[in-house]
Parts: sequence; structure tokens; C-alpha cells
Amino acid sequence: MADPRTNIRPKAVDWRLWRQVFASRSLAIGLVLTLIFAGAALISLVWAPYDITQMNIANKIKPPSGAHWLGTDHFGRDILSMIMVGARTSIAVAIVAVGIGMAAGVPLGLWAAARKGSLLDEVIMRANDLVFAFPSLLIAIMITATFGPSAINAIIAIGIFNIPVFARITRSGALTLWQRDFILAARVAGKGSARISVEHILPNVTNLLIVQGTIQFSLGILAEAGLSYVGLGAQPPTPSWGRMLADSQTMISFAPHMALFPGMAILLTVLGLNLMGDGLRDLFDPKLRRGRT
Repeated sequence: MADPRTNIRPKAVDWRLWRQVFASRSLAIGLVLTLIFAGAALISLVWAPYDITQMNIANKIKPPSGAHWLGTDHFGRDILSMIMVGARTSIAVAIVAVGIGMAAGVPLGLWAAARKGSLLDEVIMRANDLVFAFPSLLIAIMITATFGPSAINAIIAIGIFNIPVFARITRSGALTLWQRDFILAARVAGKGSARISVEHILPNVTNLLIVQGTIQFSLGILAEAGLSYVGLGAQPPTPSWGRMLADSQTMISFAPHMALFPGMAILLTVLGLNLMGDGLRDLFDPKLRRGRT
């Protein structure tokens, strides 16, 4: 309804974006899976079916039942509650690690692209190659083994590997933009390289960073689970999906539910994030979507 004083009609809700989201099967499924585990992590902040800090040895290794939907572990703790709280740990580690990668990698990528061909560009790219020369999990194990196992050290280790990833993706996207006419117009207007990078380059590579961020987020969850599995991630009593798998490996023959449900949590979360990243890539680049149809 129009405002009689200004004769301006309120802007109608644009449903086109939401139609595109749900038209992409990958994006819709990935979004649903991601929201389920993110919701479980948020709910665990205020409520969980059982207190995970209390052990009940008399109730240990119980199969799924009405009282314990996913069964209990070797200490009698509710596995559903452990998975909910463990989701909080995995998501928090992955978010901060990706944040570290973006905070350091994006400025380096923009800087390298603005100085293409210079010594600075060469140093940044060769430093990235040096980090990429070692497997990410090996770097994480080296750091956590040196400074001690903890969630903080796991975050730092995973974040360090994310830096060259975001630096490369930012630089490659920025280099194509520096040849565009609107960048030449900005130069003519007297803007410096730093201002052009922030005002013109960065907004145009945001889509690339969002897609890459979802991929690195899933890899961060895998890395955290791997570190916790070998005892170098989050330490007790903080629950972790990886440590739940490690605790269950000797009991899998007679209590398979202890390994099945944490493993499914990791699988579905990583699958959801990868599907969401694939769907976002198609959404931001219609040429890819047309090429698949």
C-alpha cells in the first residue's frame, strides 16, 4: 500500500533469489544439512537431553532406545548429547580457522595482485607454495605436537593452512579485474592501488571467497576431527566427534553405534557444506549451471 504523504510504494519482496536457491538441488540439500547441525550446536548452548559431564557406568554401551535415541558410550553418556555438544566444538574451530585464513589471506592476495610481477608478489606466492608443499594435516600435527594438544592450537594450525588458500583465490580473481575498464576509470580518477583494491576489487571477488569459504569450512571440520582422533585436538571433557570415533574403535564389534553416529555426523556435515558450496558456485556463476543442464 502506498504512503499517502510520499506516494512511495513499499518495495516488494524479491523472491527470485529464494527461487534460485531452492531450484538448485545441491544448494537446498546442503543448506538443510548444514542448518540441522548448526541448529543442534546452537541448541546445545542452552539445552541437551543429558548432562555429558556425568558418567553412568551402570548404563554404559546401551544400544539406541527410547531413553537414549542414539545409545550410550563406554562411560554411560548419551551419544546424542555428545554429538550436539561436539558439533559446537567442530563448528567453532572451523569458523575461527576460516576466519584466520580470510583475515590474513585476502589482504595478501589483494596486495600481490596490485603488485603483479614485483618482488613482493613473488615472495607472497613462493611462501604460499612452501606452505602447500606440506599436507595440511601434517602441518597441524607438527604445530599441535610442538605447542601441546588443545583446541586453540588446532585452530591456529588449521588457520595457517587456510591463509595461502585464500591468498591464491583472491589474487587469481583480482588479476582478472585489474584489466577491466572500470579499474582504469578508477585510476584516471586518481585512486591509488590500495583504495581500488578495497572499493572495487574486494566486492567483486566476494562471491569467490564465499564459495571457497564453505569448502574450507568443511575441510576445517575434517581436520579438527582428525586431530582430535589422534589426541591433538580438543581435550576432555570437551566433546569432539573425532575423539568419539577414537574411543569407539576398540568396541566397534559389539557397540557399532558408538562409531556409526559420530561418523555419520562428520559425513553429513561435510557433505552438506560441499553441496552448499557447489550450489553457491552455480548460483553465482550461471554459466556453470547452464553447462550442467
